[in-house]
Amino acid sequence: MTLTKTTIDDKIEVVGDYKVIQIRTSVVVKEDGAELSRSFHRRNLQPGKLGSDDKWVATDITNESAEIQGIANAVWTDSVKAAHKTYLESTPKN
Repeated sequence: MTLTKTTIDDKIEVVGDYKVIQIRTSVVVKEDGAELSRSFHRRNLQPGKLGSDDKWVATDITNESAEIQGIANAVWTDSVKAAHKTYLESTPKN
């Protein structure tokens, strides 16, 4: 009996004006090649955020897959980042 566990980003979507990248990760457990279970985790990446000093902090994508890095580099243009920063600055803080 051989158990394997595989984690893959099986759905990647780019959504909205600020090109938020939504990622669904699938964890698949198999026994001798037959799937026993599958679970999902979702997360999203935004172009950046405002730090505690209200300065722009770009999202670090160095630990993301090459595919996600390529998507982020393609859609997070300077104008998208600037628009997102402006939006964040105009949003009241809690």
